[in-house]
Amino acid sequence: MMTTDQKLMRTLLSRLREDYLLMTLLALLPLLLWQQPVTPAAIAALIDWHTVTALAGLMLLSRALEDSGYLARFAAWLLPRCHTERLLALLLLLFAALLSAIVTNDVALFILVPISLNIGRLTGLPVGRLIIFLALAVNAGSALTPIGNPQNLLLWQASGYSFWQFTLMMAPLALSLLLLILLLSSLAFGSHKLSIAVPHNNSADNRRLFVWSLAGYPLFILAMEFQLAPIAALAVLAAYAVFKRSVITGIDWLLLLVFMLMFIDLGLLAQLPLMQQLATHLMALPNGSYTGSALLSQLISNVPAAIFLQHFTDDWRALSWGVSVGGFGLAIGSLANLIALRLSRQPGLWREFHTWSLPVFFLSLGLGLLIL
Repeated sequence: MMTTDQKLMRTLLSRLREDYLLMTLLALLPLLLWQQPVTPAAIAALIDWHTVTALAGLMLLSRALEDSGYLARFAAWLLPRCHTERLLALLLLLFAALLSAIVTNDVALFILVPISLNIGRLTGLPVGRLIIFLALAVNAGSALTPIGNPQNLLLWQASGYSFWQFTLMMAPLALSLLLLILLLSSLAFGSHKLSIAVPHNNSADNRRLFVWSLAGYPLFILAMEFQLAPIAALAVLAAYAVFKRSVITGIDWLLLLVFMLMFIDLGLLAQLPLMQQLATHLMALPNGSYTGSALLSQLISNVPAAIFLQHFTDDWRALSWGVSVGGFGLAIGSLANLIALRLSRQPGLWREFHTWSLPVFFLSLGLGLLIL
């Protein structure tokens, strides 16, 4: 019989073979090193270790909140109070946006997409459309805070702003995007009557895990403010290793490897003359840091776009707004889109996703230009 560690290693190896983004980054690295030879120390210096360790700590805290069961309990309490399809969608999207601003957009989707699939089975609600709007809502909600998504976390650390300075900088865009999505949801969902009860097994909930993990959030944010993310992340890791090891084994550790490889590959790419010319052309567009980052996100996703373009601009507001808007549009624009589509298992959803997401991208791009 395999031990827990052996099962974890087998799962990691299986996921490694299926993770095409990771495999692409690994395959690209030797080619970039051939074009731009650097020492191992220089490679390590390309990684923003404060951002990587901050992401690790937030992933641990978010996973613990999810494992506590209390977020699902709140959703199970909220949803039966919705009596129409439109009201259900509205409240679920608001909850998703708020949750994503606190515990990151991917965690919000991991919690709410399974609940949405159950709702679809119980009520006949167009669950595919609901999941599409959940992806849009978490992209908008997560734009509000430095810890809502990986690109915000990166740019917050790079900018040197305080937590509240960054949040206030992002608030006009994030709130405008959320309002746009809520208005569109009123067109996408009807006023049909619903009668719904979402089952939730309260006996499996862990109140102590919820309380201590929730209390850990402001402390961890404070540590990041003082550039102590590596120490704080080690402390969080040690605490869960002692008291709740399942939190550690439930983390997508390959995601951290993906981010480290993104820093290395895109840092090396940024040194190539051809890529420097591309960045120069993007920055030369009207409102270049904003429009250039939004357009580049459509090609390589918003996190790589943020990592790459941070080397070519210090207009943190425009860059942060651009990559947030870039999360809409094509599915590749944001990891949250890919997570939602993958979790949904709904046939034909990719086409419907773009039917809604592409107009949202163009509307958001114009909206951002108006208020930038």
